[in-house]
Amino acid sequence: MPACYKALLSRIEERLDAIGDSEVLQDVMADLSAPRLSLEALCHMHLYAETLPRAEDCPLTPAQRHLHFLWDAFDKLPICLIVPFAIPFRRLIAKRLFGACGSAFTAEENLRFNFGPLLRVGTGVFVNRNVFLDTKGGVTLGDGVAVAEDVRVFTHTHGEASHIERTYAPVVVGDYAKIYSGAVLLPGVTVGAQAIVAAGALVTHDVPDNMVVAGRPAKILRERRTEGRTGAELDHIWLF
Repeated sequence: MPACYKALLSRIEERLDAIGDSEVLQDVMADLSAPRLSLEALCHMHLYAETLPRAEDCPLTPAQRHLHFLWDAFDKLPICLIVPFAIPFRRLIAKRLFGACGSAFTAEENLRFNFGPLLRVGTGVFVNRNVFLDTKGGVTLGDGVAVAEDVRVFTHTHGEASHIERTYAPVVVGDYAKIYSGAVLLPGVTVGAQAIVAAGALVTHDVPDNMVVAGRPAKILRERRTEGRTGAELDHIWLF
């Protein structure tokens, strides 16, 4: 990593220990060359997630609010495109904001979620661009999971007779599973370890371990061709 990015990351990491302070948030935004916001604006801000019904059950601390703000704001800045800085920066935020975040987490631009503390990520997880994780009901991504572009994961539904009636159910993606581009996972679904969800699939039911599913709704096509490999032997290794 170039020395200039390493020094910047180090400075930001030190400040993140006190990120609940609006002045510290303002300093971090300056480090990122972001447009300056007044302290008054930062002190009185609320995020979209805080307008949702689950906000009463999962209130954000000032530090969590500021971390989530940084996560979303970062992807609107030119520096988000500089990979040697952007991926380690997102790791710094994720380790402090998510319910759990293992090592070697890689997230590309525009990963969106509503409640960071209800997102749990294992070791070596890769999430590509433009992914939405509706974490209201809880989302868990196991070790070595890969999530491709434009995937959508939902953990809540609305009643048909009354839209304000909501139900929540967690989504779990098992170790070394792969979710390909444009797939949609619906509430309560578990994708088994080492399973593959094909591009564009609509997953409405659990996917067994080591199976490949495709279609809308998704159905089992066959067993994954692992050639006898399991876990880390499957080489789910991403950028760095």
